[in-house]
Amino acid sequence: MPDSRSFHLNNPGRARVELDEREEMDADAAVVKRILAGEKDAFEVIVKKYQVRAYRAALGWVGNGEDALDLSQDAFVKAFRALKRYDRGRSFFAWFYVILRNTCFNFLRKRRQEQTVSLDYVPAGMVATEDEGKRAELKRQVWRAIASLPETTREVMILKYFEEMSYQAIAETVGCPIGTVMSRLYYGRKKLKRILKGYYG
Repeated sequence: MPDSRSFHLNNPGRARVELDEREEMDADAAVVKRILAGEKDAFEVIVKKYQVRAYRAALGWVGNGEDALDLSQDAFVKAFRALKRYDRGRSFFAWFYVILRNTCFNFLRKRRQEQTVSLDYVPAGMVATEDEGKRAELKRQVWRAIASLPETTREVMILKYFEEMSYQAIAETVGCPIGTVMSRLYYGRKKLKRILKGYYG
């Protein structure tokens, strides 16, 4: 199993990624500053920038496109109302993601019934087959497999494969070391492969 040391040694581009993330944080902080100064319409910049990522993350949690859209929009409204509590030294999406995740959790707790599975979006790397009939069934199995993972594992799988976030960004978002993120991803991939084994080859 990989560890955080091998990640640092084998990824010379990490410094570039961290710089890009720092620049993104500064840009978001500047927009938030404008909003808090009274330019409320500037929040649309934030929404346009993150609405697709928010939708994909919500979809990963609730498994239904219509619900994911409603929940992501609801989370943006909550974020706008809570904007004064945003720490500009932190990634905006990491801060927003906590609001989005809690919104999805509350929805799932209230619903308490079997999820309606949406086939709108499953990461291509998880569905490696050209057979359309088999592909549709595999997508259903992927959703069921993801839903069966422990919440902490499911969370990093969503952020990695739905959001395509870096290990560093995931670690910051969920508040744990990179090594823990990698361990959870390793466990998640291993379990998914075991569940989906019959659909490959």
